[in-house]
Amino acid sequence: MLRSMYSGVSGMRGFQAKLDVIGNNIANVNTVGFKTGRVMFKDILSQSMSGVTAPVEGTTGGVNAKQVGLGVSVASIDTVHTAGSAMTTNVQTDLRIDGDGFFVVSPSEDGPKYLTRAGNFTIDANRQLVNSDGMFVMSADDGGPITLDESVTAFSIGQDGTIIAVDQDGIATPTDFKIGVAKVVNPGGLEKVGGNLYRVTPNANPGGELVVGSAADLETGTGAIISGQLEMSNVDLTNEFTEMIVAQRGFQANSRIITTSDEILQEVVNLKR
Repeated sequence: MLRSMYSGVSGMRGFQAKLDVIGNNIANVNTVGFKTGRVMFKDILSQSMSGVTAPVEGTTGGVNAKQVGLGVSVASIDTVHTAGSAMTTNVQTDLRIDGDGFFVVSPSEDGPKYLTRAGNFTIDANRQLVNSDGMFVMSADDGGPITLDESVTAFSIGQDGTIIAVDQDGIATPTDFKIGVAKVVNPGGLEKVGGNLYRVTPNANPGGELVVGSAADLETGTGAIISGQLEMSNVDLTNEFTEMIVAQRGFQANSRIITTSDEILQEVVNLKR
C-alpha cells in the first residue's frame, strides 16, 4: 500500500481533533472563566531509504539521508491561561482575580479541592459562600468553608480577599475570613474536570500538592481580587474562525491525498486484465 494514503489518514485524524477543540472553544465563548484550547501537531517518525555518507576531505563530498515522512500526529492540546476580559456586574459576590491565581472550592469541608477562575459566587441559606454548583469557597486561613455570622447584614470584599462585615448599626468591621487563592507553577498541567473546575496534577505543582494562600500577595503573585466583576472567556472568535478555515482546508487536502492514492492503486490493479 502507498505511504501517502496513511499519511493522508493521519492528517485527517489530526484536523478532526483540531476541529473538535475549535468547536469546544466557540461553544464556551460566553462561559465565565473559560480558557481556550489549542492543538499542536508533530510529524511521525520518518522512514529512511538511505543513510548519511560522511565527506572525505579532498576526495568525496557528503551525501544527505533520504527519508520519507509517515504522517502527522497530535503533539499536545494546550490550555491557554491568558486573562479574559472583565465584565462589570456590581454584584458583591462576583469576583475576578487580577493576576495568575485561582479560587479554591470543594464539595465538602474535608473533600477534594479544585481550582477555578469562575468567580460567580453566592451566599446560600446557611450563609455560606458557595459557587453555582454549591461547592464551598475555601478560606485562606484554615482552608475551610466561609460562613458569615447572622449579625452581618451586609458585607464587602477587599482586594486581599478579606470579607468586611457591616452590622445593623452600619459599622464596618473586617472579619476573620479571607477568600483563599492558590498559585500554580504550571497552569497548563492542570486537568479539566468540567464545571469550570481544574484538578491539580503532579505536572502542575510539585507532588500535586495545593497550598491555599491569600490574594494580593506580592511574593507569590496570586493577584488582587476585584469585587463586582467577572472574568469572561478568553476565546478570540476571529482567531477561532480563521483556524477553522485552516483546519477545514487541511482536512480537504488530506482527503484529496487519499483519493489520489486510491486512483494510483486502481491503476496498479488494472495492469493485469
